[in-house]
Amino acid sequence: MVGGVKGLFLKFILAVFLGAFCLADVPNSPENSQKVEYKQKSMSELFSSFYKTTGIYAFLNPSDELKDHAGAKISKFNQSYGRIIMFFVCFLLFYLAIKRGFEPLLLIPIGFGGLLANIPIADIAGPEGFLGIIYNFGIQTGLFPLIIFMGVGAMTDFGPLLANPKTAMLGGAAQFGIFATLIGALALSQYTEIFNFSLADAAAIGIIGGADGPTAIFLASRLAPDLLGAIAVAAYSYMALVPIIQPPIMRALTTKDERKIRMVQLREVSKREKIMFPITLLMLCVIILPDATPLIGALAFGNLIRECGVVARLSDTLQNALINIVTIFLGLSVGSKLAAEKFLVPNTLGILLLGLIAFAIGTASGVIMAKIMNKFSKDKINPLIGAAGVSAVPMAARVVNKEGVKEDCNNILLMHAMGPNVSGVVGSAVAAGVLLSIFK
Repeated sequence: MVGGVKGLFLKFILAVFLGAFCLADVPNSPENSQKVEYKQKSMSELFSSFYKTTGIYAFLNPSDELKDHAGAKISKFNQSYGRIIMFFVCFLLFYLAIKRGFEPLLLIPIGFGGLLANIPIADIAGPEGFLGIIYNFGIQTGLFPLIIFMGVGAMTDFGPLLANPKTAMLGGAAQFGIFATLIGALALSQYTEIFNFSLADAAAIGIIGGADGPTAIFLASRLAPDLLGAIAVAAYSYMALVPIIQPPIMRALTTKDERKIRMVQLREVSKREKIMFPITLLMLCVIILPDATPLIGALAFGNLIRECGVVARLSDTLQNALINIVTIFLGLSVGSKLAAEKFLVPNTLGILLLGLIAFAIGTASGVIMAKIMNKFSKDKINPLIGAAGVSAVPMAARVVNKEGVKEDCNNILLMHAMGPNVSGVVGSAVAAGVLLSIFK
């Protein structure tokens, strides 16, 4: 037994020596051919090498050969002045969020994501950067919008809509901006040489008119993935800028007396009605428009969790922790598309312009529909609530209430405005389903 162990030990030693001999004989062995020798440098050379890795050097010495991850060359302007311009755009978003209070939950993450995306050399928004990883995981797949819709459903009280169902017409009218902008995008492509939007691209751009960021991202990820970043930036920017964009349109289309109209008290909606609403909404969607069920289904699920009253922990998670976490990631991801080479291009600027027009048309359509309804209704509707038909919940309803209080400090329109506001959420999701079913 001892002799056998000694024999095995001797064979092992022999094998080790033979292996070492063979490796020493290989001329191209990495140990022999890839030795790294340290070259001594002077202090000036060390400082010069460090300077070339700084952002200052990247701004002052743009490269002719730098390309983005799609293989397109990045212009010298976008490498230098373009990035500086985008820094100021991001600072403007911080100002609007912090000083003016315009949707800080959205604008602060978007603005900070934009700052990170424009940092040279680091490539934070690239496929291997952490913003790029988040974007590919949640935005490009359409996952984040669905989670946001679950949270919106859990936070939304459909009681005002159920108490006054005719206000759903105002949310439907506000979607007119979506289809008007679709036509506008096609017209730009046909009559100009700068833009080149397909039917699917135009449909994805038009959805910005609903002022619903999650819906815009969801539709763009399926119809126009190459325009997804620009559409997401436009949709969320206009959602946040509702207090700036809507009031002038509302005042221009209404008289002082119309803005003073007081609406009757809403009836009390039973718990049974609130529970049945999300289930009925989903079943109607399944029967008539299955393409809209991802968005409508997520919204209905969140709302059922809220109204059923037996899963308070789940409702609390959807309304707070989950939607807050996803909002952070979504805002940073959207901000990653504020990189100069992606933002300061004709297509993106065209989308921003079309999105603004879409949003303005949607706001105006809701107000005009309310004025038309007053011609045939005994119980008058304050036309201001028509502006809440866009689905920027609850910012649009708060803006309506603020404008009403300016004319009559005792005229509280918030709950009345929530009816068209929540119907706008459903309306934009249905419009997205219609466009997806037509153009997919």
